[in-house]
Amino acid sequence: MGAGIFIIAILGCGEAEAPCEQVRTLESRYESQAACTAATDDALLRSGDVDYPVVVAQCVAAGSKPEDLAPAQFELPAPGRFDAPNSPVRS
Repeated sequence: MGAGIFIIAILGCGEAEAPCEQVRTLESRYESQAACTAATDDALLRSGDVDYPVVVAQCVAAGSKPEDLAPAQFELPAPGRFDAPNSPVRS
């Protein structure tokens, strides 16, 4: 995606094949997708209250819906391990 305004959508995912559900949209706005993506790790760390086994942060253009995602699309960290700087997924 090129220039525009981007926001971070927080999605909660189960462990089955059901699609992830958008649970919130963060207020911050970013002028590029790269700036938005750089902020996703912090957004995940602040979203620990989401009651799903897997939580994902996705940058979307303002006014757009997040892409449909399913848990099978992610390489999940080992049980009990979360490496925030290297993973877009929080479990």
